[in-house]
Amino acid sequence: MNPIVQCVPNISEGRDIGKINYITAPLKNQEGFKCISVEPDHDYNRSVITLIGNPQAMIEPLIEFFRRAVEKIDMNKHQGEHARMGAVDVVPFIPISDITIETCIEYANQLSRIVATLFNIPIFLYAKAATSPSRINLPDIRKGEFEGMSEKIKDSEWKPDFGPQIMHKTFGVTAIGARIPLIAYNIDLNTTDEKIANAIAKAIRQSSGGFQYIQAGPVFLDQRNHVQVTMNILDFKKNPIYRILETVRMEARRYQVLITGSEIVGVCPKDALLDSLKYYLSVNQMPFDKTMSLSELSEESIKYLQLRDFNVFKIIEANL
Repeated sequence: MNPIVQCVPNISEGRDIGKINYITAPLKNQEGFKCISVEPDHDYNRSVITLIGNPQAMIEPLIEFFRRAVEKIDMNKHQGEHARMGAVDVVPFIPISDITIETCIEYANQLSRIVATLFNIPIFLYAKAATSPSRINLPDIRKGEFEGMSEKIKDSEWKPDFGPQIMHKTFGVTAIGARIPLIAYNIDLNTTDEKIANAIAKAIRQSSGGFQYIQAGPVFLDQRNHVQVTMNILDFKKNPIYRILETVRMEARRYQVLITGSEIVGVCPKDALLDSLKYYLSVNQMPFDKTMSLSELSEESIKYLQLRDFNVFKIIEANL
């Protein structure tokens, strides 16, 4: 059996389609893995790239991908709603089948070592690959963002795992790691008041006393003229999508605000959707068939989770 991972590089460019296409070109039409999607977002000024396949086959294309990001992205000119610290902001390896998290950690180290050597980029290992407790959570590494990293990196606590202890002047720094699948999930609200989204984010995120395994914050989407509660669900088995969606709906009512939709950035496991669909069908006293096709699962998820810009290929298993 061939090992299969999901790899989700994020770049700090979501507006210039020419640049995005140039940087991501080495990841497309390759043997051994598929580039499932490239999802640029103008307001976040960020693109999320999803790869699925053999991790060894990804290494050389990812090196060229980094080279092009160094060439084209100057973080001194970057502005966007998403927190960021580097041109390639993060690269996680995620086990899908016939591979362990320990092997994913090895690939994270392999890529980090090569990229740091070739391009003189400081790299932090994070999540399961972290070398200290302070580097497990990506927001802790990213705190201060690009603008604050030149001073932060001088602190002995924040010496990079690979590369120089000096921030790259145009690229910044990056985090490479290994983790279990998370769900990048955003909920749209019919208001332009970012304070409301912030209050709701505080109610659900773990760091503010909300749900475990939830990182959340507010963002205003200029292109859509509304706010989002943007989040990472770090473990959907412990806190499923439906629970977060319904809690946000409940909290929004106190401000006379409605949910107008939601989105999954990248891909998600089939089981994450099945868990939530089981809840909604039970509420509506309808039968639940866990053997439903992926197309049926996609259609029902769009209906009950109010998903926009979603299709069957946003489900990991549809791409295997």
